[in-house]
Amino acid sequence: MFHKSSIISDRAVIDKSTYIGPFCVIGDDVKIGKNNKLISHVSIIGNTIIQDNNIFFPFSSIGSEPQDLKYDNEKSFLKIGSNNKFRENVTVNPGTSGGGLNTIIHDNCLFMVGSHIAHDCIIKSNVILANNATLAGHVEIDNNAILGGNSAIHQFVRIGKHAMIGGMSGVEKDIIPYGLYTGIRENLKSLNLIGLKRKGLTSNTINEIKNLINIIFDKNDTIENNIKNNFTESSDILEIKEVIEFLNSNSKRGITTFEND
Repeated sequence: MFHKSSIISDRAVIDKSTYIGPFCVIGDDVKIGKNNKLISHVSIIGNTIIQDNNIFFPFSSIGSEPQDLKYDNEKSFLKIGSNNKFRENVTVNPGTSGGGLNTIIHDNCLFMVGSHIAHDCIIKSNVILANNATLAGHVEIDNNAILGGNSAIHQFVRIGKHAMIGGMSGVEKDIIPYGLYTGIRENLKSLNLIGLKRKGLTSNTINEIKNLINIIFDKNDTIENNIKNNFTESSDILEIKEVIEFLNSNSKRGITTFEND
């Protein structure tokens, strides 16, 4: 069903099972898959590709021009997966030539009221952005991470899987998988113990992870040397493997360490 008050380009490709409520605007180069729902007053423009079963609440703005002075009308894209929920006043921008031309959102994410996803961000699955959480350009967020309300993430920062960012936090450096961060330009407070428990890990495994993390971040030597001297690629604990892989991969902003460092 397409409401008669909505303005829908003849060039847009929209599956007939998608519902478009009143006063929506759909641009020329938009592609929308099956069983999506635009409740009302939703704007979807640009080279935006949307898969299935997403919900867009009133006044969400999807695919509008990047807020980047270097953007020069290059053809760039916003790609959205399936089963995501975009609440009121959420804004999402496409990519730029400086970031690979793509902003990508995977599946099963929740973007609460007023949250913002800037150009060239990559958001994996099962991510939550609480009210007014904002991402600058080129931010990468891995699976199952949660960003609290009014938090802000600096450009090029990576947020590891199952990390938790507390409300009203300002993050300037990468957050390791399973990390817990609160504050403005602060250090990690702990591991995200609640997230690890929700993942189904036992208390013994969680304690072992904590001990190994302490070794990695021991301030008597560098993180690189701590990993090299104490760990092998065949570490038995998946979560430690994931942390080490994260630390060994490229970081443009540096790593957020623990508050006792």
